[in-house]
Amino acid sequence: MKIKEMLESKGISIEKIISAAMQMHVPHPGVETKEEARKIFGMELEHALADPNLCALIYAGIAIERDVDKGLIFFEDRYDLDDASLIADEVLGMSISKYIGGYKGLFEYIRCDKSKPGIVAELGPFMDDVVAGLIGGISANMYDAGLRKNRERQE
Repeated sequence: MKIKEMLESKGISIEKIISAAMQMHVPHPGVETKEEARKIFGMELEHALADPNLCALIYAGIAIERDVDKGLIFFEDRYDLDDASLIADEVLGMSISKYIGGYKGLFEYIRCDKSKPGIVAELGPFMDDVVAGLIGGISANMYDAGLRKNRERQE
């Protein structure tokens, strides 16, 4: 099963990811409007989801939540609360965002994790960080693509 299909099976559609990202959109050179941002973010997301390493990180979040629900992993009642003592979810989100977008992606992940836009607020403790990591890393790449586009217009 492809990663997009796995995400869909968990109620996480590409459109929901893009919509959540657009709630965080800040106009930048080359990405001034939400329409431009939506287009560039969508292309960057498609590109990212073709990376097998990224797919493995996303799958890790899906598998952890599945196995907790099955009782195969035990988190002492704190799992449902997304307790501060549970940091593996944050590490996974940070890893995804930094893998995709470097330190800029990490910064965007932190912004997304704090504000929990759209679908991010509806997800479990691992998948909210997985999707926030995707949004963060891809947003950073989107803004970089916008800057390149803006420079090309000026030349």
